[in-house]
Amino acid sequence: MVVSYDRLWKKLIDNKMNKTQLKDASGISFNVLAKLSKNEFVSMESVYKICMALNCEINDVMEFIGYEHD
Repeated sequence: MVVSYDRLWKKLIDNKMNKTQLKDASGISFNVLAKLSKNEFVSMESVYKICMALNCEINDVMEFIGYEHD
């Protein structure tokens, strides 16, 4: 599975927030932000914190876009 957080970045723009503000509002770490920027998997707890900070649903911040081929 390949994950994309493009929806998260759009949501931040719509909310006039930057990544540091998201980190502070949600309580996630810089390491989680780095993983999000690289479209890597993060814990459900981190996604939950982001959704709570942005008052949105999981599909508003991420989506699965296909499968990786080994």
